Amino acid sequence: MFLFYVAIRVSSFSHLANYLSKYSKAPVICKLVGRKVLDGVGQSTLEVEIYCTVKNYEKRICSTVMSCHSQIPENALPEKIEADEKERNDSVNTAVEWVNESLNTMLRDLEPTDQCQVDKMLGEYFTNKVEEKKKIQRQEEEEEEEEEKAEATLALPPRTPSPATPPGKKKSAKPGKKSSVAERPIPPAEPAEPVLCGSLAIGGTSLAIAKAGATISHIPLYSHIALLKHEQESPEEMTLPLPMVTLLNCEKMSPSKLKLVKEVMLIPPVQLSLKQGIERVLDIQKEMTRLLESPGKMPGPQPADGKKGRAQNSGKKSLPQFLKRISHLGCLTTGYDDVEQLLLVMQTACRNIGLELGTDVYLAINCAAHELMDYDKGKYEILTGTFKSPDEMVAMYGELIDKFPFIIALIDPLRKEDREQWSNICCALGSKCYLIAEDAATCISKLKTDQTINTPVCSGVVLKYVNETKVSDLIELTGILDGQRHITILGSPDGESSDDSLVDLAVGLGARFIKLGGLSRGERVTKYNRLLAIEEELAKNRNLRETKLEFVAFAEESQPENQLSDELPPPEQD
Repeated sequence: MFLFYVAIRVSSFSHLANYLSKYSKAPVICKLVGRKVLDGVGQSTLEVEIYCTVKNYEKRICSTVMSCHSQIPENALPEKIEADEKERNDSVNTAVEWVNESLNTMLRDLEPTDQCQVDKMLGEYFTNKVEEKKKIQRQEEEEEEEEEKAEATLALPPRTPSPATPPGKKKSAKPGKKSSVAERPIPPAEPAEPVLCGSLAIGGTSLAIAKAGATISHIPLYSHIALLKHEQESPEEMTLPLPMVTLLNCEKMSPSKLKLVKEVMLIPPVQLSLKQGIERVLDIQKEMTRLLESPGKMPGPQPADGKKGRAQNSGKKSLPQFLKRISHLGCLTTGYDDVEQLLLVMQTACRNIGLELGTDVYLAINCAAHELMDYDKGKYEILTGTFKSPDEMVAMYGELIDKFPFIIALIDPLRKEDREQWSNICCALGSKCYLIAEDAATCISKLKTDQTINTPVCSGVVLKYVNETKVSDLIELTGILDGQRHITILGSPDGESSDDSLVDLAVGLGARFIKLGGLSRGERVTKYNRLLAIEEELAKNRNLRETKLEFVAFAEESQPENQLSDELPPPEQD
């Protein structure tokens, strides 16, 4: 009887506590902690922890680890790589200082659910830091000018200038080569956007606050992001982004000749669940590994419509050397001598396990064309010693897609500066495949200009959450992209961390694709596992809407879009 009485009293007090908790003060931020940690490739990066006051008690809510994006090309000199690492360390150290001092004081007592206010304050703080940096640079420039003026009084008389080269005249061609028609000069490369030292603190804090807001609200991060994007109206159904799974990393510095292809990615068909699609990709990866490790079973040059089944090596051309290591992108590393050889090997791997490219799985190719330009020649080096002008590149891609229609996406087929050719390639191929800009969208804060996107004409862009990017920036940008019939791809940077928030961002923002790298390395597999968990949760709650692939016919904007799911036959279910 006594125990029964105690149970009744405890239950009463519990109900009273729950009732009174509704009237307690909303949780507020009480402390930010910045810490220097390592990312998936052993480089230093920033972790931000959020502590809130919840019912008068300080409580650790969540943390986030930022990913770092390196713009150093594969063929960079050791001195350049070393300088980049030093700059990264300095930036992380500065970011830790900003979080633990200025931002910790500035954001104290704010509600973590008020993302707009937090991001506004972070943006103003960053703008002030940029202005301080510019002021210091102006002072340094003025000091240099004064020193130059002082030295000018002691300088020798100026030398007689050599005759100027007539405008438009180019270097003489090599003996034996004729220059028939003068080629148009290419637009010069745009200077790289400067990254302010410490900018990681802005992106890290904004994302950490978003995670804290979701935790406080007792909802998943992707639901919290969707509410922020749709002005607190929860969408009835949500779509999952299709994964672009990197299968091969074709190193441009390998002994092989092919330079045009940096990544080969597999895209499962929309008719499969994500779980089925990833299992299919894993099967192809296993077969591709077997082929690469057994050169005698790899195909030589042969027509694209060769017989099905296990192809035998009937060609005399030397086969690519399998480098037998996993790339930092979490995929196999190898090299080829030309594009057709690569695609034929892909076809063979699929047919060996009873699959057909273009029906059961599709391909996307990351060309990274900005790494191919030879500025002395004004042309792209697509193979060792083989060069093509921007106009020739457009024609080459047209022939490639016509011959291999299972390629449904090209990422960075041209430099961002070749805007005329971007327009031409979109008109020629936009109704057949996606033409995606990635390099042009590296600096998200510079993308938006007067409610439009400052990129070449393209099907969509790859957005990466790096540096001073804020959650509100992504929400605003994806809204503009949706309105302009552009697709959004959330992309994983080179220096990835084990934080899986990128997946929630992609789902909450309604991205069409997500580009996470390969199905190896823990920091990348973690994100695929998170994607599968979200699929299961949405399917259980019956909130999952089927994804559709739609191309835009740029040359015929007035006509309706072509739906890939209607044009291509559905794949066989596993």
